[in-house]
Amino acid sequence: MSKVYVTRKIPEVGIKMLQDAGHEVDVSAKDGVLTKEELTTELKKKEYDAVLCLLTDQINGEIFDAAPSAKIFANYAVGYNNIDIKEAKKRGVTITNTPGVLTNTVAEHTMALMLSITRRVTEGDKFTREGKYKGWAPELLLGTDLKGKTLGVLGAGRIGYRVGYHAHKGFDMNIIYYDIKQNEHFEKDLSAKFYDTPEAVLKEADVVTIHVPLLPSTRHLINKERLAMMKKGAYLINSSRGPVVDEFALVDALKSGKIKGASIDVFEKEPELAPGLAELPNVVITPHIASATEDTRGKMSEIAAQNILDFLAGGIPENIIK
Repeated sequence: MSKVYVTRKIPEVGIKMLQDAGHEVDVSAKDGVLTKEELTTELKKKEYDAVLCLLTDQINGEIFDAAPSAKIFANYAVGYNNIDIKEAKKRGVTITNTPGVLTNTVAEHTMALMLSITRRVTEGDKFTREGKYKGWAPELLLGTDLKGKTLGVLGAGRIGYRVGYHAHKGFDMNIIYYDIKQNEHFEKDLSAKFYDTPEAVLKEADVVTIHVPLLPSTRHLINKERLAMMKKGAYLINSSRGPVVDEFALVDALKSGKIKGASIDVFEKEPELAPGLAELPNVVITPHIASATEDTRGKMSEIAAQNILDFLAGGIPENIIK
């Protein structure tokens, strides 16, 4: 029997899989993110063989050293910028993630963000709840049509492709995109046009949606200078990673009317918001819930648990980060 530590309560299906396989599973009793000190203290209590961690856990050399017997850290997320991969390799620790499962879920939420800001859904909801609606009016909360508009996709991976698919097939939007390499699949299926710089996309798109991983090269990919390149009536959507957008620059662009609106699900210093962001009427903000459906979060739990089970059984987990 192996010992597994789970850094926060997740859907029960994954926990049960580990327990049914005969493993001892300890789940953090804290309903929140463990501090570095709290996590190291917990990991030192027993000789754990595996750790199931979350994107909100900062996993570095200190954490690995607190649990030297744990040779696998299974991340309950697709991204893994919260884990120091170099330090893991140095110690012979296997890192896994949960790819693929949330592609369509995040894409659907991205479309919800897009529709909410362009059709002023949250503004209309607030307006009505506050008792301001006095009847139909010809110029009340006029929004923007998506049909025939140009969607600029920054990052043509699985999620970027799926958003482009929904936008093109469902809303007759024209698709342009930027990525570090061309995606023939993207171009063939969606009649998408490739641009070799993000600047070219920003200058032409009516709506820009971001789907890049967080890397040193993508931090503040959207900054003051690039926001200034966007059309005055354009919208920015971010459901990737918060630090990809300079949030202070975004607040300025929204306040000044440089861009028409934005919808964001992730933030630069979560859970904090840049000063003034929450007060702006031309922004839709959701609390990092793009993958938050019962089906998807449950499947993520299963995949993370299966990665651990495969490793503990002497096999090779399907989703190893290399």
